[in-house]
Amino acid sequence: MKNVMMAILAIILGIIVCVFPLAGLVAASVLTGFVVLMIGIWLLIVGGSQMEISKTAGILNVILGIIVLIVGIGLIFSPALFAFLAGFLLYLAGIFMIIAGIIALLSRKEYKNAMWAGLLGIILGILYIVLGTFAFDPKLLGILIGIWLILSGILALFE
Repeated sequence: MKNVMMAILAIILGIIVCVFPLAGLVAASVLTGFVVLMIGIWLLIVGGSQMEISKTAGILNVILGIIVLIVGIGLIFSPALFAFLAGFLLYLAGIFMIIAGIIALLSRKEYKNAMWAGLLGIILGILYIVLGTFAFDPKLLGILIGIWLILSGILALFE
């Protein structure tokens, strides 16, 4: 019963996010920004406490904490930054998958299923790059998030 309720909630939220994609993107960006902000605060605390033990580690953690705080604040106040980072990461993952697919194809003599793994890596890499192109547009990223929620909800109904 609990899974059915969660599945229905995911489907409803997915539909809402598809209808209002920017609102869904803003919510995802703010939640992500808040989590990143908490990580930045934690890094500052860790860096401050490490200063007595290792100045280098402490200073590096403080610097990283400041950078993470800036990114967290940027995510909270700029959904466009969230869309850019999502698109960039999808591009990067797609490029890595294509490279891994090519490597698998080159090693197909040594491994039984390397050809299929290589082809799958290349196809998924191309799909990631295409999705990355859509993710750079905040409105389309919101729709992608909504579609993901709907599909997750439907799949959860069949568990």
